[in-house]
Amino acid sequence: MNTELLIDGEYTPSVAKGTFERLNPVTQAVATTAVAARKADVDKAAAAAASAFPAWSKTGPTERRGILNKAADALEALSDEIIATAINEIGSTAPWAGFNVMLGAKILREAAAMTTQIKGEVIPSDKPGSTSMALRKPVGVLVGMAPWNAPIILGVRAIAMPIACGNTVIFKASEKCPKTHMLIGQAFMDAGLPKGVLNIVTHAAEDAPEVVSALISHPSVRRINFTGSTKVGKIIGEQAGRLLKPCILELGGKAPLVILDDADIDGAVNAAAFGAFMNQGQICMSTERIIVDEKIADEFTEKLTAKAAALPFGNPTDPVVLGSVVDVETIDRIETLINGSTALGARVTTGGTPEKSTIMPATIVDHVTEEMPIFSEESFGPVVCVIRARNTDHAVELANSSEYGLSAAVFGSDITRTLDVADRLKSGICHINGPTVHDEAQMPFGGIKDSGYGRFGGSAGVDQFTELRWVTIEDPNQHYPF
Repeated sequence: MNTELLIDGEYTPSVAKGTFERLNPVTQAVATTAVAARKADVDKAAAAAASAFPAWSKTGPTERRGILNKAADALEALSDEIIATAINEIGSTAPWAGFNVMLGAKILREAAAMTTQIKGEVIPSDKPGSTSMALRKPVGVLVGMAPWNAPIILGVRAIAMPIACGNTVIFKASEKCPKTHMLIGQAFMDAGLPKGVLNIVTHAAEDAPEVVSALISHPSVRRINFTGSTKVGKIIGEQAGRLLKPCILELGGKAPLVILDDADIDGAVNAAAFGAFMNQGQICMSTERIIVDEKIADEFTEKLTAKAAALPFGNPTDPVVLGSVVDVETIDRIETLINGSTALGARVTTGGTPEKSTIMPATIVDHVTEEMPIFSEESFGPVVCVIRARNTDHAVELANSSEYGLSAAVFGSDITRTLDVADRLKSGICHINGPTVHDEAQMPFGGIKDSGYGRFGGSAGVDQFTELRWVTIEDPNQHYPF
């Protein structure tokens, strides 16, 4: 299957005619042959987006809403192809890929609903006879960049609200799932989106610096949204900052699940297993640290170990809970974290890294302390560590002892106490008596600290993808002092 670039409403090869291959992580067979874009292709995409902006920005909200709703229908119609492609390109399980389609369609419908909610206000003025208004207007050409791990959810999120607000978009697909991301473009094409409003480029891994820099620096590009690693996010933020281009950055995480001494242990076990092992732990919100009061730690860990050990894992084409991680480098990184921590006294209660395979069972590392590498470094795989806290204050201290601050959760029966803990946890998102992994299209989604800045979703997303302008209507015969 050859995947071409989507530029100005047409599928096209790159200027340099280059291609690259994405391999199936389980079989190592070629999953996709995709077009390798370079700077010249970015220039073409930017020109198309800039040309389409004047008309699209003036398109009425009802028409924009209709196209976005049709795109949601088209995305759902492509569900079987998306699921098969995601399994092939990234080792996703079928349920996870199907969930991506479901939530991706919801994001499109939420964006459609927001087309009539892009509001301003009239602000009282001290100037006699003057009416002052604050108006939200489209920005112009926006760049969206999304990763492979939740390809449809994060890909659609990078595109839908910007388009709903009247912007045009250049979407940079991940080199690890080029066809999966291109199917989002197909849904928009099927919905009748005017040419140039959405342009999609794919690229080889070795060309990423050139393509990303060209996207950020292009004069037509006014704003960037990026979801991915903190390492790359810092590079993007630095490059954009030099050009005074705002960014929305949703980056890495090391989500803590705090379990207080009065928690429903069985409920906490279920939330911990889901949060840690959904999509093989390859979610920015994945539970990476379980911080449990030492009074219940043994009982909790015993029950979590039993549940994790029973989770089916294997080839993602089979009915399993855990499929493949995205590449063997993930396994190598996790193995390094586990070995470095067990050397300092941690203990693996179930699971472990496989040899010469990307299929890994659910793994728990107990008795982890702050000096161990698995406490602080993002694993982004099917492993979670258990840390024992002396009391509630110590649990909060441990949870906040991280450079990341995306998602968190707390379990406890005393809601007043859990609300206090939630208030003290330094994260952009916090759930009480629920897992760290949770997302809804209308919610303000984003982090703090090294997890980034800016918010996706709902009215917060409208704020991010529009410019606020002050416009006045005044008396032409007003008095002047000279």
